[in-house]
Amino acid sequence: MPSKSTLTRWFFILLSIVIISLILWNTYQFFNQLKENERDKMQIWAAAQEEFQQIDLTQDEWNSKLILSVLQSNTSTPMILYSHKEEIYTGNNIDPSILENEDSRTELIEKFKSEYTAIDISYNDEVLQTIYYGNSPIINKIKYYPAALIVIIGLFFTAIFLFYRTSKSSEQNKLWAGMAKETAHQIGTPLSSLVGWTEILKTENVNQDYIVEMEKDVSRLETITERFSKIGSKPKLDRHDIVEETRNAFEYLKNRSSKLIEFDLKTPSNPIYVNLNQQLFSWTIENLVKNGIDAMRGQGKISIEIVPAGNKVLVQISDTGKGIARRNHKKIFKPGITSKKRGWGLGLSLAKRIIEEYHNGKIYVSKSSKNVGTSFEIALNLIN
Repeated sequence: MPSKSTLTRWFFILLSIVIISLILWNTYQFFNQLKENERDKMQIWAAAQEEFQQIDLTQDEWNSKLILSVLQSNTSTPMILYSHKEEIYTGNNIDPSILENEDSRTELIEKFKSEYTAIDISYNDEVLQTIYYGNSPIINKIKYYPAALIVIIGLFFTAIFLFYRTSKSSEQNKLWAGMAKETAHQIGTPLSSLVGWTEILKTENVNQDYIVEMEKDVSRLETITERFSKIGSKPKLDRHDIVEETRNAFEYLKNRSSKLIEFDLKTPSNPIYVNLNQQLFSWTIENLVKNGIDAMRGQGKISIEIVPAGNKVLVQISDTGKGIARRNHKKIFKPGITSKKRGWGLGLSLAKRIIEEYHNGKIYVSKSSKNVGTSFEIALNLIN
């Protein structure tokens, strides 16, 4: 059953939709009523114009004043009058230059005809004039009001959505950071015990090779603990040789991976210095390599190449896995996106955060082909 907050949210969404619909419907009705009034006004104006053609101004002064008053009262509705006998065009409430230009005049007449039916002024069954008229300025403004209202409301809801998503993302980030720090804290206790036990085993009659390997794994656990403890806080960056750091991560993974995986490392012979955090950078390399191994289903080739490129250095990690569709090249870096049946889809998301937020670099899919493989590329700024 949906939670109370979810139901409340949906209630306000539906209420907003109803209110918006009522506003739009009333605006539409108001717009149609104005057009109807405009049509009636022009019918009266046309009748006055027709009467004006027939009245004797000298004999019927009162009626002539009334008719002239009606004709002069229309100061808003744009119109074009075509006199059939004289074949001339006159206008009211429009730019005179439009009447002088045949193309502009024809275009405006067609526009008026699309808005209202033209009115003919006749005398003795003979059409003397035709009136083409369009929407007054106020109707034109109201015509676009619903669209403007929808845009404003859309922007309002977009702002609310972005605020909600940002606040939710911030809460999730705090939650993940808290979980990571708590995990580091929990690992710390048994890790201290393991360090003590290895010291005790050194004094016993135990194969020293076993102890060396145990110490390596204990050291590894210490590295993992330190990584988790750095989540949610700004890590310290120091000047390091990226060639050496990449080689260390590479060798560690190579020694602990299946023999069915072929590893290939190509690096410059000279050191290349960048600002980085050792633990977090090695974590990124491991995530990308493990991601490639999963894509190859435990059998294939992993290649890492370091290439200087101007004021940057590129670290390219390639696999011979199933590939990634182009539409997913950016999507895969979002939290929770994974093609594996097991896993939380956080590896690539963490890698992106480590490289782009902490190291001011870039990480992206440089190329990928179906059943051929995928290449990720990390770009970091060089330092002297």
